[in-house]
Amino acid sequence: MTAYRPRRSALFLPASNAKAIDKARMLDADVVILDLEDAVAPEFKEEARVAAVAAVREGGFGRRELVIRANGIDTPWGREDLAAIAEAGPDAVLVPKIASPEDILQYNALISKAPAHSKLWVMIETCAAVARLDAIAACVGSTRLSAFVMGTNDLAKEMRARLRPGRAPFLPILSLTVAAARAHGLIVLDGVCNEFRDSSVLQAEAEQGLEWGFDGKSLIHPDQIGVTNAVFTPSADELAWAGAVVAAFGLPENAGKGAIRVEGKMAELLHLDLARRILAVAEAIG
Repeated sequence: MTAYRPRRSALFLPASNAKAIDKARMLDADVVILDLEDAVAPEFKEEARVAAVAAVREGGFGRRELVIRANGIDTPWGREDLAAIAEAGPDAVLVPKIASPEDILQYNALISKAPAHSKLWVMIETCAAVARLDAIAACVGSTRLSAFVMGTNDLAKEMRARLRPGRAPFLPILSLTVAAARAHGLIVLDGVCNEFRDSSVLQAEAEQGLEWGFDGKSLIHPDQIGVTNAVFTPSADELAWAGAVVAAFGLPENAGKGAIRVEGKMAELLHLDLARRILAVAEAIG
């Protein structure tokens, strides 16, 4: 099994905010996303780019995955962002508002000089992308593509839909995005929750994302990290079940069997795979 890397919480921070970047080195977020796009005003775009590159080179983020979100290539800053990010070599570059497989190929070409470890993450936040999810995900075989990140705010704007508790208008899209990601082995992160003062709203939304199969959730405020990490961390009951399943399949009398009884319930090989993943997630989280 491929080594698991936790991505329960992915915190967006404006790269123009030096204090926020310094603080991020001590936060419990699994992923830190230094934003050059939505969180940065036009007059600070170039300053933010310099700061993001400097943060990568300075390091100090420990186990946290460091990602930089660039401006789109159709903006005055996008191409320079991508060139600077590629040279800096973060764990990934996140690109906005993709609409087609051709966009993936174009972005991939523009970061061709990045180190091999630098991956391409993409925002799923346009109506055009929704219609091409499988084709976009299939680019994983020929590009650096490795993750989908839901952009529910931009998607709501384009759809003229409303983001309310339960996210009913987006359920089909969220499910299809997870399915496309899983079909091609991609990481997939849920969109942000705009409510950071009421933890119960975030809790419900994070649990919804977990139920749908997301690896974690993108965040807009450090106060959201604890709740999200807790939701996406396997519970004691899950760990007990997983340990029992792995142990049972490991018994000599169960060798070669495709289905056995564990604690009074049927367990098949697909449950063994799930159990191993739960244990790997817990081990990686530590």
